[in-house]
This record gives sequence, structure tokens and C-alpha cells, in this order.
Amino acid sequence: MKRRGLGTLVLLATLSVIGVVLTQILWLDRAFRLQNDQLTLQRQQQVQLDKQFSDRVTIALTDVTEQILSINKDPSDLFDAVVEERPNYFAVTINDTLHPYLLEALLKKEFQRRGIQEDFEYGIYDCFTDSIVYGNYVGMDSVTTDSTHTDLQKLDKDGHYFGVYFPRRSSALWSPAPASRSTWIYPAIVTLIVFIFFAYSVWTIARQKRLSEMKNDFIGNMTHELKTPISTIALSSEVLGDPAIVSEPERLRTYAGIIRSENERLRAQVERVLQLTTLEDGNARMKRDRVDMHTLIGEVSRSFDLVLKERDGELRSDLQASETVVSGDRVHLSNALHNLVDNAVKYSPAAPTIELGTKNDGRWLHIQVRDHGIGIGRQDQRHIFERFYRVHTGNVHDVKGFGLGLHYVRQIAEAHGGRITVHSEPGHGSTFILELPLA
Repeated sequence: MKRRGLGTLVLLATLSVIGVVLTQILWLDRAFRLQNDQLTLQRQQQVQLDKQFSDRVTIALTDVTEQILSINKDPSDLFDAVVEERPNYFAVTINDTLHPYLLEALLKKEFQRRGIQEDFEYGIYDCFTDSIVYGNYVGMDSVTTDSTHTDLQKLDKDGHYFGVYFPRRSSALWSPAPASRSTWIYPAIVTLIVFIFFAYSVWTIARQKRLSEMKNDFIGNMTHELKTPISTIALSSEVLGDPAIVSEPERLRTYAGIIRSENERLRAQVERVLQLTTLEDGNARMKRDRVDMHTLIGEVSRSFDLVLKERDGELRSDLQASETVVSGDRVHLSNALHNLVDNAVKYSPAAPTIELGTKNDGRWLHIQVRDHGIGIGRQDQRHIFERFYRVHTGNVHDVKGFGLGLHYVRQIAEAHGGRITVHSEPGHGSTFILELPLA
């Protein structure tokens, strides 16, 4: 996928996600507004119903009081006799003692006449004894009563009074139920899932694009690396095909040696790729021998003597570790060290100076390979141990390689229970540290 195409796709996907999020926000806002409107309407309706109930009870209690005064032939004024102490508790002031059965009968009759079907409790207060002298629970749907429910609170009032309590009604003003969490939780979860899926998709596309670029880079580099020995072998084969060369034994041996050398070069390159594939598939069989890493470092160092001599370079050793034996595969460990040194030589200037050092850290052996070359940028450091990755991407062959060397080193380090790290700054060289557990 071209960069412009990927950018367009990401832009369109981003706009789509933003559209979904905005739609969810608008929907939630509308849902909250609708819910608030419904709660407001319910509140108004409940307030109206509570007022109607209060008015009916007040009228019924006023009628009861009038009848009691009429029976007792009491000419007292009924002004403000009925007081609503709470939405479910009413107190009625009266100037004389009351007969409880008469009061209960009058209350039931007036409540039924006013359409009040709520169960209630009533209590009679005697100012002489300063106590509730009688109380009872009355069920409006039954002719029987149950006095065990009566538990009326005494009020701070003077004189005789009786109180009526409706236990099934709330003592507080009606308040709306809190907004359901499902109104916003479910849409928020769905939106979060969509966003996570979008982010993962963009990450996957970008990763696949980068892998595709690295694969193309690998194919280009591999083609270049293999083309040279193949061309050399082809030319040498043409020379050997000349019948006249039989009369020139020295020349024959020379071209035969060239073919053998280039063939070995091809075999080594293919073997590197196959070894890495075997490691990643988990099918590699690692030997567990006792390997002296100082001895191995010496062997690897000597293999670069000719290369460094041709480039007027040098390899310095500072082997300070006192314990140097690890348990591992000698061949793979040698290849890993060879790759690190080879990488340092490749990315160093005309006269490279490579420094090899070791030290112990507890039960670990640290092997340090340092160069004074071009260095590695911070962004590249995050990827240099990935397969096919090269600092110079694209089909550029100023530095040979497939982009497999450092990835192979990491695989070998992890297979031996260790790790590989890098410290580098552009223009100031790089330091690779291979950490291995001691045997």
C-alpha cells in the first residue's frame, strides 16, 4: 500500500470514528434531555397527586372533627384544626376526650367517602397524661384491625389531639429516581470497543506496511548479494568450458578455486537464512556445552584480522571478566559474536576501531562490542533487532547484508536465557552488550 493510500485510509477511518463518537454523544444528550423531561413530568404529576391526597385527607378529617363536635355538642371553632405535619402524617386538634371506636368508625367512613383507600394508623393524645392513650392500625380492605402495627410519634402540641398516619406513603417529598447507568454505560462501552478496534486496525495496517517495506528491502538486498557470486560462477564456468584451458593447469585451478569460493559464499548466505528460520520455528537443537567465551572471543577476533588490516583498522580487547564459562551452543554463540563484530566493521569509517570487552555482573557475563561508526538514531534502535530491518532501508547496497544479523543475535541470546541491548547516538558510534548467564 502506498503511503498516500495509507494516509487516505487512516484519515477516512478517523473521520468515521469521530462521526460515530459524535453520534453517540448526540444520542446520549438527547436521551438525557428526554429522561429529564420525563422526570420533570413525573415530578409535576406526583406533586399534583400528593396535593390532591392531602386535600382529600384534610377535608375528611375536618368532617370527622365536625361530627365529633356535633356529637359532643361542642361549639368550638375549627379554624386550622387539621395540620399536615408530614406528607403522610396529619394531626387534628380537639378540645375534648375522644372515644377510640367512634373515631375509628368516623375515619373509615369519611376516608371511604372521599376515595381514600390507604391503610392508616391513628392515635389519641391525652394532655392530662401527656401520652398516646390509644392507637390502632386500620386496613381499608379488611373489616379487621391489627393493633400491633401502631407506633405513632407524640407531637409537641398543647391540648387534646388525634393523629392519623399513612404507613404506605413516604414521609418525604417525592424525588425522582437516579438516571439509569445503562443509558450511558452501554453506548460508552460500544464506543470504546469501536475506538480500540480502530486503533488496532491502524496499528496493524502500519505494521504490515512496514513489514512489507522491510521484506522488499530484504529481497532487493538478497538479490544483490546473490547476483555477484552467481555472475562470478557463470563467468568462471564459461572460461572452464573453453577446451584450450586444459593446456593451462594453473589457470584451470584458479577458476575452479573461484567457483568453489563463490559456491561456499552462496552456501553460507543460504545457511544463515535457514538457521534463523529454524530458530524462529523453535526447531533448532541447541547444544549445552561449557563454552569459555574469552576463548571464543579470541577466535572471532582473529577471523577479522585480514579485513581490518586491509582497512587500516584495529580490534582492541579489554577482557576483565574473571568468570567466563557459559552453558550453550558454541557454533551459534560464535556466529552471534561474529555478527556483532561484522556489524561494527561494516558501519565504521575507512579505518575502523572496534573495542571488545567483558565483565561480570553477579552470575552474568557481559560482552561489549563497541564501534566509532555512524551510530544509530533513537527511532531505528527500537527496530534494529527485528527481522529484515536495516537502518538504511530501500534497495541501497553501500552496506551489504540481509537485515538478519542482529535479529539472529537476539534469537541466540534469548535461546541461551540472555539478552542483547544497544546504546548509540548518531555520529558517535554504537555499543552492543550481549548478556549471558554463567554456567
